[in-house]
Amino acid sequence: MVTRRDGARKPFTLAKTRSPAYDFASMSPRPSAAKVAVALAAVYVIWGSTYLAIRFAIDTLPPFTMAGARFLAAGLAMYAVVRARGTPRPEPGHWPGAALIGGLMLLGGNGAVCWAERSVATGMASLLIATVPLWAVLLGAMLPGGRLPGPRVAAGILVGLAGVALLVRPWQGGAVDPAGAAALLFGAASWAAGSVLSRRVRLPESPLVATAMEMIAGGALLLVAGAAAGEWPRLDPHAVTLKSALAVAYLAVFGSIVGFTAFVWLLRHTSAVVATSYAYVNPLVAVLLGWAFAGEQPTPLTALAGALVVGAVALISTDRPPPAPTSSRPS
Repeated sequence: MVTRRDGARKPFTLAKTRSPAYDFASMSPRPSAAKVAVALAAVYVIWGSTYLAIRFAIDTLPPFTMAGARFLAAGLAMYAVVRARGTPRPEPGHWPGAALIGGLMLLGGNGAVCWAERSVATGMASLLIATVPLWAVLLGAMLPGGRLPGPRVAAGILVGLAGVALLVRPWQGGAVDPAGAAALLFGAASWAAGSVLSRRVRLPESPLVATAMEMIAGGALLLVAGAAAGEWPRLDPHAVTLKSALAVAYLAVFGSIVGFTAFVWLLRHTSAVVATSYAYVNPLVAVLLGWAFAGEQPTPLTALAGALVVGAVALISTDRPPPAPTSSRPS
């Protein structure tokens, strides 16, 4: 999942992770630079490319049903693999927490992205979703035990909000579809809420088991949302193009399973700052791929706004104490 991907509470988090599973004091020996580079490239490119893959997938598939099928298939596959490797079976009491986090991050977060990309360019979507850390800081500060933002983080929030304002530009009648922009900001806030709450609910210690459960629960909720939105009667299997089908397969295998596996490896072998650096690289990858393969033409003002958002993420995610790592983002 993004489980990509990846707020301020004990300590600030950009996405979900279970502290018992990531003991940085007991890291394994330093890996080779080549292995780290390959893992980083996988996270940067794969998670940055999911926005374009979503756009291709929803060309001929309804958004919620497509996302539900993606995550349910990926979650079931990951669960089967980790159980076959001897990972303990989760307890029944773990499923409510998995359903809550999966609902917030996948139904609310990824579902909003899939719905919004019908009318919002992929590069613009990635930049608005990059505001997840801003929402995470604000939401985390509101919960018991959360810490108020320091000067550096507060500056990052202000810079990020300025970037969002430039991206949307409501004073010009809106530079993007208002409904799509609102959905993306809602999705970012929902993903942030799942990030903040993920360490406050009961989940398995194994991050792979927990992520598989969240994908299964979130995928099921997305399918229910698709049925409620009337997508199922409109779904015509004969109208699904090969490009859309391949995009869904790419999202399930690479976006959900391969990308997350590379991210977990980085968490165990590098610092949190290195592992979470995808947060300000993915938007650049998404914008470039949208330009190259979807004919999207970012304007200079959009580039400036994107630089402000990405700079804000960098300010927040490199604050000290360093952020706890995250597993994904809503794409």
